[in-house]
Amino acid sequence: MNSKEFSLIIEKLYIKKKPISYMDAILDYCGENEVEPEQAGRMLTKALKEKIEQECMKANMLKVKATGKLPV
Repeated sequence: MNSKEFSLIIEKLYIKKKPISYMDAILDYCGENEVEPEQAGRMLTKALKEKIEQECMKANMLKVKATGKLPV
């Protein structure tokens, strides 16, 4: 399985099992298919990583990236 196929599976799980997060969808997939989360992490596409990052920032799990500009 390549990263595109894996990401499509995760997207489908996310839509099917809403209101779960992308991270939960990945962990559900790993649990059901006996895949280690470390292996799943290597198969994430850039787009899926960005979606997970956005979810984590909304949940205050990550610091907001500094832009070097003052909020005006």
